[in-house]
Amino acid sequence: MTLSAQTVFAVGLGGALGAIARAYSVHLSNKYIPLELPLGVLLVNIIGSFIIGLLFAYFAHFPTNDTTKAFLTTGFLGALTTYSTFAIESYLLLNTSVFLAVSNIVLNVFGTIIAAGSGFKMMQFFIK
Repeated sequence: MTLSAQTVFAVGLGGALGAIARAYSVHLSNKYIPLELPLGVLLVNIIGSFIIGLLFAYFAHFPTNDTTKAFLTTGFLGALTTYSTFAIESYLLLNTSVFLAVSNIVLNVFGTIIAAGSGFKMMQFFIK
């Protein structure tokens, strides 16, 4: 990928939109589904992983310019998904409940990998 001014702008714009989407998604899921487990972060991580799986399969079959790829993956999905938030929330959960901390870690790690693979396979199926 070339790091042109256009690509840098695309990453920044995608990042801004992804961060806004994350803030709303986490707020709404925590508001309407209040749990001790940080469900909002889990959901954006799984959904973002699924979407990146879809995109990578799409990009593998259809030529897409680097700026668009950077906007969607590095920018939007990079800001939408929340590994650092996941890390600190897992650490803080260790202080209150080892069960919730381990559940959060397992669900995020395996859930996002399964979601990314599912998105990739689903897109491959529809592309054929």
